[in-house]
Formats: sequence, structure tokens, C-alpha cells
Amino acid sequence: MHAGLILFLWGCGVASVQLLDGRALLLLTVAALLLALVAARVRIGRLIRRVRVLFLAIILLFAWFTPGEALLAAWPSLSPTREGVGLALTHSARLLVVMCCVAMLLQHLPTDRLVSGLHALFRPLRFSGLPTERLALRLMLVLRYVDDARGGRHDWRTWLMEEGELQAPVHLSHEYMGWRDGLVLAGLIAVIGWWAW
Repeated sequence: MHAGLILFLWGCGVASVQLLDGRALLLLTVAALLLALVAARVRIGRLIRRVRVLFLAIILLFAWFTPGEALLAAWPSLSPTREGVGLALTHSARLLVVMCCVAMLLQHLPTDRLVSGLHALFRPLRFSGLPTERLALRLMLVLRYVDDARGGRHDWRTWLMEEGELQAPVHLSHEYMGWRDGLVLAGLIAVIGWWAW
């Protein structure tokens, strides 16, 4: 499947998560977490560790600063509200599902295909003067630098020079849509049109 189409489907899925709440969101959260633990265990663990402060902020801000009925009637001034706890859990679950989707996407879509897909999605913006190829190449360089830093090569000079020689040139790959990709895209547009109608 074309990388741009994968990213488009992924983006539609992530956006649709924001429309869910209640039991559907709970089931999706459990399923996404289990799938991410099977398909991208290390990456999802790393992402959760990195955003744990954001989870804490969401819980504190929504649970204690949303008006409503006090959860602990004995200490109403110190208690979170029922409505706030519900909102905190809803937003935390949505964030967790998105993180699981990000982890699985990054685990199974190589960097060059990811950048190629983003370039394909932003290509129509060329006509507005946006240099899409330059942006895609810069993104690829940043992702390479992040991978090198993760591997212990933190110095940007080391990244640029390898024993006085420049590293191998960066190439932006282009993928072409096949007939299956066209069918998937047409089906997705039909579903979006039916749902919006």
C-alpha cells in the first residue's frame, strides 16, 4: 500500500478516536494497548514514559478544575469532581490510543517510506509555494539524526562527518499509487461522504 495512503488512513483513524467516548472508547483503548504491546512493545513503553507528565497534567486539570459534584462528599474543597474525573479518563484514553497508533506506525513504517508518504500528502501544497521536497528532506535528516543520537552518536559534527568524509547522500523515494490504493481511497472518500451527508 502507498505510504501516503497509509498515513491518510492513519490520520483519519486518529481523528475519529476523538469522536468516541464511553464503552466504545474503553474497548478501543484496551484493544489498541494490547495490539501495541504485541506489535511495538519497546516503542509504546518509551512513548508512555515520555508523556507521563502530560497524563498527570490531564488528570489534575480535568479532575480538580472541572465544575461539578464532589467525588468525596466529606472533603468537597479537596475532592475532584465526578464530571472532571470522567473528562480526565476520556481524554487520557484518547491520548493513549493515539500513542498506540503512533508507536505501531513508527514501528512498521520505515523512515524513508514515512517521509515519502508525507511528501506525497503535502505535494498538492506545492502550488501555494511550499517547498515540499525541501521539507521532506529536512524531515528525513532530522529523523536520521534522532536515530543516530539514540544509538549513542550525540554530536552533530560526528553525524555530519565520518572520518572527514560526508555521509552517504540522502535520497527521497517516490511511490506510485496502484489500482488497489485507488480502490481503498475511493472507498474511504465514499464512507466519509456518506457519514457527512
